[in-house]
Amino acid sequence: MKILIIGSGGQLGTDCNVILSGNHTIIASDYPAVDIGSRDSVQAALSDARPDAVINCAAFTAVDRCESEREAAWRINADGPRHLADCAAAQQCRLIHISTDYVFDGRKTPPEAYEESDAVNPLSEYGRSKLAGEQAVLERCPEALILRTAWLYSAHGANFLKTILRLALSDATRPFTIVNDQFGSLTWSHTLARQIEKLLETSVSGVVHATADGFCTWYEGACYFLEKMAVPHSFVPCTTEQYPTPAHRPANSILRNRVLDDLGLSVFGSWQKDVDHLVDTCRTKLLAEAQAALAR
Repeated sequence: MKILIIGSGGQLGTDCNVILSGNHTIIASDYPAVDIGSRDSVQAALSDARPDAVINCAAFTAVDRCESEREAAWRINADGPRHLADCAAAQQCRLIHISTDYVFDGRKTPPEAYEESDAVNPLSEYGRSKLAGEQAVLERCPEALILRTAWLYSAHGANFLKTILRLALSDATRPFTIVNDQFGSLTWSHTLARQIEKLLETSVSGVVHATADGFCTWYEGACYFLEKMAVPHSFVPCTTEQYPTPAHRPANSILRNRVLDDLGLSVFGSWQKDVDHLVDTCRTKLLAEAQAALAR
C-alpha cells in the first residue's frame, strides 16, 4: 500500500513512518512541503503522490496558544481536515485523521470513561477547532477513520514526559508542582502507530477511540516515569486551580476504546507497560537529550 503521512516530523508521524515502512511504501511529508491549511497545497500533494491512504498527523497542538491564535488554529485543525477530506474523497483514497480527547468537556467523574457515542462539548479553542475538523471529515469523506487519542508521548519531539525529565534533572530538590486532579491515559505514539497499521488492514470507519488502557493523573504519571528512569525528584501535587492556564483543560480525559475492544482489534495494553517499554528502549537517548537541552 502507498501511504502519504502528513505531519511526518511530529511524534506520531515519526513513529508511523518507522512502523509502516516495513510493509508499505511511505511518502513522508511535513510543513512547508504540504500546508494542510491550503486547499491547493493539499490537492497538489495528493495528486503527486496518488496514495492508497493518507494519515493526517498534522495539527496545531499548542493548546494555550490556540486561545490567542484562533485563526491559525482553525486554519490547521478545521480547514485542514476539510481540505484533506475533499481531496481524499475525490481521489478515492482512504483518510485516517487524528483527533483528541479535548472534544469532550471532561465533566464525567473518574474513573468513568468517554466512549465514541458520548456527546461532545469542547471547552477550549483547541477542542472546538478539532471538533470542527472531525465534523468536516465525516461530512465530506464518510469512509474516513477518525482516531481520538490523548496524552501522547514519544521518544521523538516535545511532550510532557520529556518536560518532566528536564525539570527533574535541572534540580532534584526543587518542589515543582504538577497537576493532580486531571485524569487521562498516557499514550505512547509508537503503540498508536501499531494500531494504525492494524486498522489499515480493515475497513473500519467513523470515530474510534485509541488510547492506552488504565488512567492516572499528570502527577502520578510523572512520578511513575521518573521512578522508572531512576531520576530523583521533589515534585509535589497541585490542583488545576493552583496552576491556571489560558485554555480550559478537561478534568477527565479518560477514553474507552469501545469500538476497538468490541471488534477485537485493540493492540493497547496498560499505560504503565508502555512507559516501561519506552524507558527500557530509550532511557539513554532521553537522558542525553534532556542533559543537552539543559546545557544550552
